[in-house]
Amino acid sequence: MNGLSEIVDSLENKLQKLVQKTEKLERQNQELANEITRSSSVISGQTQEIASLQKQIESLKTANSLLGSDENKRDTKLKINSLIREIDYCIAQLSD
Repeated sequence: MNGLSEIVDSLENKLQKLVQKTEKLERQNQELANEITRSSSVISGQTQEIASLQKQIESLKTANSLLGSDENKRDTKLKINSLIREIDYCIAQLSD
């Protein structure tokens, strides 16, 4: 009987350690899930910021080409021609 009691005690100890490890792993899992959520929101914010900055870059390129710098003469001419075509199209629509 004494041997059986020792086995039961040993199993209880092992079970208790297993429960503690399980609880620890569950806490770590929750912390990692929270970190993933935080990281996702940071990534989302950075993605929006990148999109905004790309729009600003395009706006600055357009403004620079409209200013007529020597480097962008061709782009400036193309942009002006495009704007003239748009204006002509609008005038034609109004004439109809």
